[in-house]
Amino acid sequence: MNVRTPSVPLVAASRPSREEAEAAVRTLIQWAGDDQTREGLIDTPARVVRAYEEFFAGYAIDPVALLERTFEETDGYDEIVLLRDIRLESHCEHHMVPIIGRAHVAYLPHRRVVGISKLARVVEAYAKRLQIQEKLTAQIANTLQDVLEPRGVAVVIEAAHQCMTTRGIHKPGVTMVTSRMLGAFRDDPATRRELLAMIANRGSTIQD
Repeated sequence: MNVRTPSVPLVAASRPSREEAEAAVRTLIQWAGDDQTREGLIDTPARVVRAYEEFFAGYAIDPVALLERTFEETDGYDEIVLLRDIRLESHCEHHMVPIIGRAHVAYLPHRRVVGISKLARVVEAYAKRLQIQEKLTAQIANTLQDVLEPRGVAVVIEAAHQCMTTRGIHKPGVTMVTSRMLGAFRDDPATRRELLAMIANRGSTIQD
């Protein structure tokens, strides 16, 4: 099994301290033109650092380890497994502003399946890093293919980028769609059409 090792850009020894991170936030507040000592901003550096711990928690998660436990008692099930409309929150690596959308993740099992929550966790592990959507899509699909070794993997992501909607060209309402098809989803047009129909058929979604 040829499994990609997830890259983590910062080793522990070179990671700035919390105090250094908070000082950087204070610098940005001053650069923006405000007084970082005023009441409303005095605790902002600490809050921003805590928020960044959530936004970028994916660097501390190994997506491969999430998929290590699988189940072989499937009674021969070999049709599409699709987890649709996974909430996705990431940050653009060019402007460090949010990317908000949803991911659809599917695979064709080969002798074993994985718990569906693990599919969502793999999405989150890669999303909670500085990203571009194209790379995010490929990372999720490649990891599932390498670890699970299914007959096919498909990942489709639909997302809005605030680097485009709140700055620069200012075009709200625009959604970017990316896909990565591997195995049968790439090679078999009928299988790919079945998957895309399942993704599009949101009218059949079960309500709680």
